[in-house]
Amino acid sequence: MTAKEKIINELAEMPDDLADEILRFLLSVKARQTQSTELDRPTQKRKAGVMKGTFVLPLTDDFDEPLEDFKEYME
Repeated sequence: MTAKEKIINELAEMPDDLADEILRFLLSVKARQTQSTELDRPTQKRKAGVMKGTFVLPLTDDFDEPLEDFKEYME
C-alpha cells in the first residue's frame, strides 16, 4: 500500500473537523513547497562592467605619489 493510499484510508475514518485541519496543513505544506521552488530558480548572471563610468571619483594629480605619513619609513 502506498503512502497516498494509507492517507486516504486514514482520512476516511477521521471526523470531518480533523480532516479539515489536515487539509489546511497539506495546503500550507504545498504552498511552502511552491514558494521554495520559486526561490530556487536561477537568476540571470550579472554582467561585468555594466556600471563602468557611472561613478567617477575626482582624483588629484598626486594620487599615485607616496603618502606624507610614509616618508620616514621610505627613507
